[in-house]
Amino acid sequence: RKLKRGSRDVFTKQKRSEVMSLIRAKDTKPELITRRALHALGYRFRLHVSALPGRPDIVLPKHHTIIQVKGCFWHGHQCLKGRMPHGNRDYWSAKIEGNRKRDKRNERTLRRLGWRVHAIWECEIRRSTSPRLSLRLAKLIERE
Repeated sequence: RKLKRGSRDVFTKQKRSEVMSLIRAKDTKPELITRRALHALGYRFRLHVSALPGRPDIVLPKHHTIIQVKGCFWHGHQCLKGRMPHGNRDYWSAKIEGNRKRDKRNERTLRRLGWRVHAIWECEIRRSTSPRLSLRLAKLIERE
């Protein structure tokens, strides 16, 4: 198959669709690591509460706290994993900017409802040791 000039995709359109469909929205590795750390600290939480704006990843009702586990690429973080792809830049910049606007809108609404909202980034989770991640999470939750 020939690639369009400037295109860097090595997959056919069908294969790319298949690959993209395997990307999870919930129960990602960073989310599972965060949940395990919270559980080990003794916190109890609910997951993806549909009654709240944006279906937050982790909801700690007792502490009125929400923790969003954000993927660096999908939410436009300023780290290596958050880099924009070279191919189809218009699509990806619009997609990621839309995600960021939606995140801000949901966060604003949640704060108005009285929730404390915290984000923890995929890169932060991956480079943290278990004790360091646990300490960070405990500080986020107990900060009143």
